[in-house]
Amino acid sequence: MYGKLAKISGDTIQIKLADDIDLSKIQKFANGKQPIVEVKINDSRSISSSQRAKIFALINDFCYYTGYSVDEAECLFKGLTRTKYGIDDFSLSNCSMTTGCLMIEALLEFMFEHDIPFATKTWDSIPSFFPKQMLCVKHRKCVICGKHADIAHVDTVGIGRNRNKINHVGLYIMALCREHHTMQHTIGLDTFMELFHIKPIKVTPEIAKELHLGKIDITE
Repeated sequence: MYGKLAKISGDTIQIKLADDIDLSKIQKFANGKQPIVEVKINDSRSISSSQRAKIFALINDFCYYTGYSVDEAECLFKGLTRTKYGIDDFSLSNCSMTTGCLMIEALLEFMFEHDIPFATKTWDSIPSFFPKQMLCVKHRKCVICGKHADIAHVDTVGIGRNRNKINHVGLYIMALCREHHTMQHTIGLDTFMELFHIKPIKVTPEIAKELHLGKIDITE
């Protein structure tokens, strides 16, 4: 079923459907239970030139390291993006902004997983949004410069507490090399985050489990 969003009020939305509802079909699908629907908002914005430039900067780094041609790498990572996120075939000339973001995320994750080096110019051009922060924490890469990093607590965990046993859920963390970690303490957290346009990750139960936060060294 397709339709247009008519109204949003708190956690309730109204949708004007393009076709009449077949209640018998809905009841059949629900199998006697409360029907559950999924709302997907189409992104009508086209990919930006900035996104496209970031994608090809990452592709060029990959090609420089592996010897692939740009055309080969573009096909490889478009296929990876389609498979990873379950989306249809797309063109980088006119796909949506959402698709552009997904391809950047797929490229970043692949290059982190396979330890493919980033050119400094490329690294600096990628915003420190949540996916990049997560990958930096997971792979111990400084979110500022890409060097080897420790996971730094934004919150003070307290003197005498065993960082390997505390509950990290609800705390804020980020991956910083020693140089940038020292800078963060020197100039202060607020100034540091404003200077580098970064936002620490709040540890959810899912993130704590994924990153094994009860089993790794954490610094303040």
